[in-house]
Amino acid sequence: MEKTDDIQSCQNEHEEDIPTSSPFDFVMKQFQGKQSSPGKRKERPSAIKKFFRSFDFGKSEGKDRRETEETEINNSEADDQSEKQDLSVGDGLSHHISEAESPSGEQRFNQFMQKLGKKANSKNLDLNNCALSAADVTELASLLPFLPELEEINLSWNSCVGGTLKALTVHLHHVNLLKVLRLNNCRLTAEDVTSLGEAFEIVPQLEELDLSWNSNIGGKLSLLTKKLRKGCKIKLLKITDCNLTAKDGESLAEILNVIPKLEVLDLSINKHIGCSMKVIAQDLKNVPGLKELNLHMCGLKQDSLQGLDTALQHLAELRKLDISCNKEIGGGFKDSTAHLASLKNLEVLDLHQCCVTEEDMTVLSQVIPLLSSLQELNLSSNKNVGVSADPLLGRLRFLPKLKSVAISNCCLHEESFSSLAEAALHLPELEILDLSWNKCVGGNLKLLWGALKLATEIQVLRLSSCNLVAEDLVLLTLLMQDGHLARLRKLDLSYNNNISDEGNDYCQKSSDDFRWTHCRFANGGKWLGCANRGGWAV
Repeated sequence: MEKTDDIQSCQNEHEEDIPTSSPFDFVMKQFQGKQSSPGKRKERPSAIKKFFRSFDFGKSEGKDRRETEETEINNSEADDQSEKQDLSVGDGLSHHISEAESPSGEQRFNQFMQKLGKKANSKNLDLNNCALSAADVTELASLLPFLPELEEINLSWNSCVGGTLKALTVHLHHVNLLKVLRLNNCRLTAEDVTSLGEAFEIVPQLEELDLSWNSNIGGKLSLLTKKLRKGCKIKLLKITDCNLTAKDGESLAEILNVIPKLEVLDLSINKHIGCSMKVIAQDLKNVPGLKELNLHMCGLKQDSLQGLDTALQHLAELRKLDISCNKEIGGGFKDSTAHLASLKNLEVLDLHQCCVTEEDMTVLSQVIPLLSSLQELNLSSNKNVGVSADPLLGRLRFLPKLKSVAISNCCLHEESFSSLAEAALHLPELEILDLSWNKCVGGNLKLLWGALKLATEIQVLRLSSCNLVAEDLVLLTLLMQDGHLARLRKLDLSYNNNISDEGNDYCQKSSDDFRWTHCRFANGGKWLGCANRGGWAV
């Protein structure tokens, strides 16, 4: 009995020595029970463990407790430092592996161009009409740092460029050798124009800027021009069909004194800019090296023409002057040609569809023959050219360098046509002759017989809608058979309803010996055949 009591007493004493288990002990066991396996990185103390560290689970107070906390903190710091070292080593290894596997900048550029079906060129980036997306523009921008030798960028006819240009312009400092930037028909926005203006400072070598066919530029050109600084190297500036306003014209005039090296200025198809042409003309004196001035369909009026004529005295280097399709300047030539004759280097003069009057013709008959370097003359769609009594066409003989003469739809009559035929005898370098839509040519082509025999350089002959008859085609056939017109490549005889099938057949059979690239025959407005290289196809 005593033995039993003693055993029970020992058991009670032993149970008193065992601390009572608490819920906190259970939680701690879940987090502390698992030990780090050998060879593995020590686990970082959890937030829960740190939280419970502030509680006492049967441990001594005072010094022992502080020592325990300090030990745990030191262990935690050691674990953190060890983990950082492990991560650093891991990140370094990952970095080296990534560098080894990732493509170089050149490879990325080649892949980008290959994706777009283009051949990579480190100096010329031609992405014209490539259906670029906004993502493509962003990707291209990221590739610019790898193209330090880039000199030309062409993103024309990619509508998605609009609104995303800033992503590209902020990286243009990587291509500071850039000389050519073409952004035709890109739907540029006001923000794009502003970004482009800001980029002028980081592309100091830029020589050509083409922004044509971006209608949203209209009214916002100042966002671009006010960023230009004196000494700018731009030589070519094209802003064709951009819906420019009179205010834009004034902004353009202001920059002419900061781009002294300008050689080509194209403002064509901006119908409202004519209102500010007098202002622009006044500042053209600041670009004495200008070689090409295109003002086709710019809404010019007689006073605009007068201001332009005044500017011509400062443009001795001018090679091309296009003021065509400005109907309201008709009648203004008689007072605005004083300096036109001084353009001794002028090679191209385009006056088609300008409603030239008979008085204008009197003046032009005196001035045009003095343009000794003239190679191309277009007077088409000016009906008074043919009916005027002044012999302008006859005086073309004084321009032996003429290569192209266009007098389509000028209401020529037999006398004026005869004068032209005589002048053509003195034009040995003539390559293009356009007499279309002049009814008097029909039945009178024989007047050109002598000129066509001597025109050894003639390559293009246009006789569309000239009321030609079978005899005219016979004449052309004989010329070919005799070995003349050997260099003829294009012959347009369309819309000549009076030509009989017999005449067509005769001319077609004789064409087999000639290597024409293009020829039209028509009877009643219908196609009968087309001559091509090496033979005839019906």
